[in-house]
Amino acid sequence: MHPHLRGWVDVQRTHQANVRLGLTLAFVAGATNAGGFLAVGQYTSHMTGVVSAVADQMVLGHWTLAAAGVGSLLAFVLGAMTTAWLVNWGLRHSLHSAFGLPLLLEAVALLLFGLFGAAIAVLAALFLPLTVVLLCYIMGLQNAVITKISKAEIRTTHLTGLVTDLGIELGKLLYVNRHPGHTPVRANRDKLRLQARLVASFFAGAVLGALGFKYLGYVSTLPLAALLLLLVWRPVLADLVRRRPHSA
Repeated sequence: MHPHLRGWVDVQRTHQANVRLGLTLAFVAGATNAGGFLAVGQYTSHMTGVVSAVADQMVLGHWTLAAAGVGSLLAFVLGAMTTAWLVNWGLRHSLHSAFGLPLLLEAVALLLFGLFGAAIAVLAALFLPLTVVLLCYIMGLQNAVITKISKAEIRTTHLTGLVTDLGIELGKLLYVNRHPGHTPVRANRDKLRLQARLVASFFAGAVLGALGFKYLGYVSTLPLAALLLLLVWRPVLADLVRRRPHSA
C-alpha cells in the first residue's frame, strides 16, 4: 500500500491529500454515473436534470415518473445528510476515520449494487427504481464527503461547476492586458490545473465505467468498491484497535 494512503481520508488534512482524494472520487463518480446509466437508463450524479425532469413530468401529467424523480432528489439529499451525520459523529468521537466512514458506506452500497445486479436484471420492474434511488444516494454521499473535507473547494460528482470555473480561469489566462494603469487580469493557474485534472479524472472514470458495464455487467462496480475500501481500511482499523478494550 502507498505509505500516504491513510492520510487521504484522515482527519489531519493537507491540500495535496484533498486533491488526491478529489481526483480519486471524481474517477469513481464518473465510472458509477456512466456505468449506472447503462444499468438503469438514467444519470444519477447531477440533480439539475432530475429537477427539470420532475417539472416536465408534472406538466405532462406523468405523476408516477414525477414521483420517481422526487424520490431520486430526496435520495441524493439523504446521502449528503448521511455524510454530515457520519463525519460529525466521527469527529465528536475523535476518530481518524471520520471522513472515511461515508466512503466505507459507499463501498458497501457499490458492493450490493455489483453483487445483486443479476436480481436487478431479472426483476427490473421491482428493483430498477430502487437502483436509481441507491445510485442517487451514493452520489449525494460522495459529493458531500469531498465538499466537507475541502471546504467546498472540490466537488466530484457533477461537472457543471467545475467546467464553469475552468472556463472562467481560461478566460483570465487568455485575456490580453492592454491597460497599464489597471490591475492586470491573471488566471489562478493552480485552480485551473485542479479543475482540468478533476474533469479529466471524471471523464476517464466514465469511459472505463461504461466499458466495464458493457463487457462485464454489474460486477464492474466491484473494483470501485475495492478502491474505496483501500482508502479507508487503515484509518478504520486504527480506530478499531485504539478502541478495543484491553484484556486484564
